[in-house]
Amino acid sequence: MSAPSIFGPFLALIGLTGVVWVYMYVRRIHFIRSNDLTPERLAIPGELARLSPAHVSNPSDNLKNLFEMPVLFYALSLYLFVTDQVDPLYVGAAWVFVAFRALHSAVHCTFNAVMVRFSLYLVSSLALWAMALRAAVVHFVP
Repeated sequence: MSAPSIFGPFLALIGLTGVVWVYMYVRRIHFIRSNDLTPERLAIPGELARLSPAHVSNPSDNLKNLFEMPVLFYALSLYLFVTDQVDPLYVGAAWVFVAFRALHSAVHCTFNAVMVRFSLYLVSSLALWAMALRAAVVHFVP
């Protein structure tokens, strides 16, 4: 397996972030227009968040989530590429991470069943931590 194969899940996660970003703005713009909210009113700190129902605020919350644990994923993917450690196990775990993050986003942005969402988040996080732990062991235990 070639080192660039780690960039499949890497780019897929960037794509997911883009999809959630667009979805968030579609929801927000529709809400703002439907409620005749003025720019002056929305300039009040926290006002949009205070006014927004869950179907509007959840995509925004999910977008914020995509800049938390995924940051570690991006850094780890680049580390694995630069150190030429990419192998099928890392790539498989990376795809698990991305797939479960996509499912997490789908749940969070739609029906938002918290325990389902948490279970998906847990699986994705375990895949990421397994990747990180393996990389740390290889790095620190020659």
